[in-house]
Amino acid sequence: MKHKIFLQRDRVQWLSILLCGIGWLLWVSPVALANHRGGDGHAHSEASDFDESAGYEIPGASFQVHWKESKGSVEYLALGKTQREKTIQAVVDAFTMMVKDRVQYTRFDESLTKGVLQNVIIEPKVVNREGKEFMFLVARTKQKGSVRLLINASMLKEQGFITHPKQLVPLLAREFQWVISKSDTSKMRRKRPETRNLKHAPIQTKKAIGRMSGVERETYLQKMFEGYLTTVDDFNSLEGQPYYEIGSDAVLAAAQADSTTHFYDIRVREALQRIVRESEFFQNTPKAVRNLLSGKIWNVSFVHIDSRDWATRTRVLPQDKAVKVGEKETLIQPAKVLINLHRKAIPDDPYYALTNDLPMGALSISQLAQVIALEIEHQIIEKSMRGHVAADEQSAP
Repeated sequence: MKHKIFLQRDRVQWLSILLCGIGWLLWVSPVALANHRGGDGHAHSEASDFDESAGYEIPGASFQVHWKESKGSVEYLALGKTQREKTIQAVVDAFTMMVKDRVQYTRFDESLTKGVLQNVIIEPKVVNREGKEFMFLVARTKQKGSVRLLINASMLKEQGFITHPKQLVPLLAREFQWVISKSDTSKMRRKRPETRNLKHAPIQTKKAIGRMSGVERETYLQKMFEGYLTTVDDFNSLEGQPYYEIGSDAVLAAAQADSTTHFYDIRVREALQRIVRESEFFQNTPKAVRNLLSGKIWNVSFVHIDSRDWATRTRVLPQDKAVKVGEKETLIQPAKVLINLHRKAIPDDPYYALTNDLPMGALSISQLAQVIALEIEHQIIEKSMRGHVAADEQSAP
């Protein structure tokens, strides 16, 4: 009898658990579905799914900060009204600080000047198309050349930024690399030249370069970018790889498979522009300036090669592979400068003291410009010698 009573009691308990389980699934399924839809990317943010008239203004900026409700999500419920208000205020305060000192943040200043940032949207959770969560994500809009910056409220709360907006400023400033990159719809940014037009390459003579101003030198470098000088990861070694946080050994996950490649493409080009534009480089590393504008350098490649212990390397084609460039058919042995992003400089490198024991990929644009300039200055002539070229050919990746 007791045995039957226990069996009946067990059945009642199991039935109660089953009913509770079904009830829980019915309650949680809308939340799970909402999170799954978030993994499909931010195409939904292109639609007007938030109140554009209820934005928070930033003095001196054309964009506004908006809060996107997502009331059905777990993250929204976990934040609470007070936390949501603090998050909005922290973001507004951080952008207000940036506007006041906009000249310190080059990319942010550029975005304000060009008006490419349509608005900033704070969401309870931000994920990319693969469902990976990010603190920030830049999304293109239907309007050509315009983007939105999405900010993850949950991650701001977890890392304590909602009570320290000043600490949020450098992270936001760094994100404007992507704001400018994704808003750039030019063909030059999207497509690299497959072949070089050697006859009409805008190369300059040593005397002509010496007479130019910094602005003129930068203008000619831009012409070189259009079909002669390339900046690219030749070995596709950065595909899907993380990138370094500037000034730190820490790495950050890439939002898309090609994000890291684009990130370093922007940084290397800015470094090259700084080399040819600023007078200190023309005075201290004149070979670097001349060789960039005279057509000696064909490519600056940023790579991740574990099998090589060097931080930078210059490779020059041998004399029998020299080419005629420009209308005067100047004979040039094309050179390539490689930057191994995950490696650190060694004491023998001429730029060792500049790097502060950081990997190449973690250097600021100013540091990167000095490293590239010193690499060209010290290696471009010596590497033209046949012995050095032969050694390079044997150790090429």
